[in-house]
Amino acid sequence: MIKWFSLGFWELIARVVLRNKILMLSIIVAATIFLSMQWKNIHFTFTEANMLPSDNIANVEYNAFLDKFGEEGNLVIIGVKDNTFFTPKAFKAWNTLMNSLKKDKAIDLVISINDLKKLQKNDSLQKFELIPFVDQSKTVDEAYLKNIQKDLFNNMPFYEGLLFNKKSGSIRSAVYMDKKIVNTKERKDYILEKLIPAVEKFEKETNIDLRVSGMPYIRTLNAQTITDEISIFIGASLLVTSLLFFFFFRSFRATLISIIIVIIGVMWSFGFLGLFNYEITVLTALVPSLIIVIGIPNCIFLTNKYHQEYKVHRNKVKALQRVTTKIGMATLMTNVTTAIGFFTFISSNNKLLIEFGNVTSINIMALFFLCIIVIPIFHSYIPAPIDRHIEHLDRGSVKRFMDWILRNVKTNRFSIYVVAILLLVISIIGIYKMRISGSLIEDMPKKEAFFQDIVFFENEFDGVMPLEIMIDTKRKKGVMKLSTLKRMDELEQAIDEIPELSKPISIVNLVKYSKQAYYNGNPEYYELPTSQEQGFILSYAKNATKNSKENLMKSYVDSTGQFARITTFMRDDNGGAIPKVEAEIRKQADKIFPPDRYNVSITGKALVFQKGTGYLLDNLLSSLVFAFFLTALLIGFMFRSFKMILVSIIPNLLPLLLTAGLMGFLDIPLKPSTILVFGIAFGLSVDDTVRFLAQYREELKKNNWKIRKSVYATFNDAGLSMFYTSIVLFFGFSVFMLSSFGGTIALGGLISLTLLFGMLSNLMLLPALVLTLNKTLANEQEFIEPKIDIIEHSDEEIDALKKTKLL
Repeated sequence: MIKWFSLGFWELIARVVLRNKILMLSIIVAATIFLSMQWKNIHFTFTEANMLPSDNIANVEYNAFLDKFGEEGNLVIIGVKDNTFFTPKAFKAWNTLMNSLKKDKAIDLVISINDLKKLQKNDSLQKFELIPFVDQSKTVDEAYLKNIQKDLFNNMPFYEGLLFNKKSGSIRSAVYMDKKIVNTKERKDYILEKLIPAVEKFEKETNIDLRVSGMPYIRTLNAQTITDEISIFIGASLLVTSLLFFFFFRSFRATLISIIIVIIGVMWSFGFLGLFNYEITVLTALVPSLIIVIGIPNCIFLTNKYHQEYKVHRNKVKALQRVTTKIGMATLMTNVTTAIGFFTFISSNNKLLIEFGNVTSINIMALFFLCIIVIPIFHSYIPAPIDRHIEHLDRGSVKRFMDWILRNVKTNRFSIYVVAILLLVISIIGIYKMRISGSLIEDMPKKEAFFQDIVFFENEFDGVMPLEIMIDTKRKKGVMKLSTLKRMDELEQAIDEIPELSKPISIVNLVKYSKQAYYNGNPEYYELPTSQEQGFILSYAKNATKNSKENLMKSYVDSTGQFARITTFMRDDNGGAIPKVEAEIRKQADKIFPPDRYNVSITGKALVFQKGTGYLLDNLLSSLVFAFFLTALLIGFMFRSFKMILVSIIPNLLPLLLTAGLMGFLDIPLKPSTILVFGIAFGLSVDDTVRFLAQYREELKKNNWKIRKSVYATFNDAGLSMFYTSIVLFFGFSVFMLSSFGGTIALGGLISLTLLFGMLSNLMLLPALVLTLNKTLANEQEFIEPKIDIIEHSDEEIDALKKTKLL
């Protein structure tokens, strides 16, 4: 046992792995089977990502709103803009469609023109009655339908903005889903298996194009697209990285084992998602592809080192041993720094990011152990590399590129610094042009039909993103007081003047409609009752649809009558204007509603999402600083030098600033998807830095602390692997640009560019900085010497170990 530990930690690892091949492979098979059994726990998210912590004031107000009025995102809207709609054939098909939807248990309420109700005064009962707006027996007469259209547009202001657009002639129906199933699998089943087929049947019968939208519909099709793209990403990333691996090494066997390793890694990633009971979200859906993209560079680094060692002495067993003993620590450090880049997301205090950071960092470390075990074992079973497999070490074009970089590092360091400073200045200019996006749908697939439907409703009805105002009157039945209604009406008029918002809807609309009905449907009386009229009109209104499912406004006053709700909608392209809109509403509300008598809160999905974006930006910047700090600790532990910490940070900070500047110049906004770029890219880019410095540290000891010789030796030894892995990462992340989601496209493209900048920075700026600051960086006392020296075995010792079956 003492002899084992005297071999040094990594040599011990190499011996344990190569001596216990069957046991190691059995452990991997058992782990794979166990994690595969967890796949049954995988499930997809049925809600939007909430970027805010539960105790944030915006979340508190939003949850209070949901407690009073239930899920706001239960409205599905079906619209049409066609001159043939008010014809017998089309109207009959529409009537059939709406009735089929209304009969389904998943639907709570349908408000549609074909069975629209209008208020009519009943003096004997002192109440308003709901009577049919359309006489179904007359809908076979096209002239009658045209009169209905005219009557609707001219005499029913209550439904304007809700069911029709008077200016354009577009029509829509409001389909309210059961709030209990909106965030469950039943919602998905209803949308995909019942609603969409019913809509397609109508379109086939009438040749009229229907538009469908609303949060339940958007969320369902959005989630379905995410699901469909998972397999595309996995297949594309596996194909691209495997082809690059084969192009570099020209070995089918080495390529095959790399594919097997990353496939096992993908299986483990799904297993960990199931084990932790995490949902598949737009972020966790990327994890399997990330494992492939990150796993192949691990395989490249280990395989390249094996080929380098074998080329020197042509001894396979010795080369396999040295793969682990020489670069085990460097590979571990690079994987640790990558994992750190993802793990820092846990400091965001956001469930979505915490889950993404946890599962990704765990899988990265699991992938490291998978590579360090499987690659040496696999190559021990297959024949040694032939000349064709190792000729990549002297490949002309790559060698010329690497030689050009090394010449610049040796002779043109001043030029490197000038270019770096110039790029830094340009980046800072671009950063000042950056903007923050608060859009809920900006990242959704713009080529999909459901996105075009969103645009239709935004143009025709001023948006689909709900903004809610909740008014607490601080007393039961306070909403129906005329004074409260007048204040609400005044606030609604102020909202109506805000160009970013649609016409507001509240109990005020029903009260106005009640007065119109009291005066025999005359639209000129669509207004609040006077103080003289309030007694009898409000009593009529209170009884209008009492205990009836057809109560059109039952969701706008709570059961106690203390809380009222005003709903308006915002065009999604106005997401960036939400802070200004909120401030304007708050200003008007504070002026209209005395704070000592009323509490007014402004909430809604659009507002919570926008605030979540700002919160996420702050937290991810903190996470990035945390990642820098952890990396600095790691480098400080390795070198005991503050200057070396600066040397490690600068080459990785510059690529991030370049990407941020590029986003400013290209008008790519900061949003949840693009904010993630910086943390992920830093975690991957710093790998090359740690790999270079870890190798440099070893070269210093081997070369008697001669700086230049050590830097050049490090470049020659690690530079090619850095180039290979960076190229694989560049093309690997580029596959995310195949996505139909704007956020995923931006994520893939920006990370690819950042990693390309990072490769050039680590190959040129990093060694230049080390050489420039070499007077103090090479102080032997600043480095941590290992307590136990690593013993290199001679060829005779290796042969002896083979005979004793240790290898």
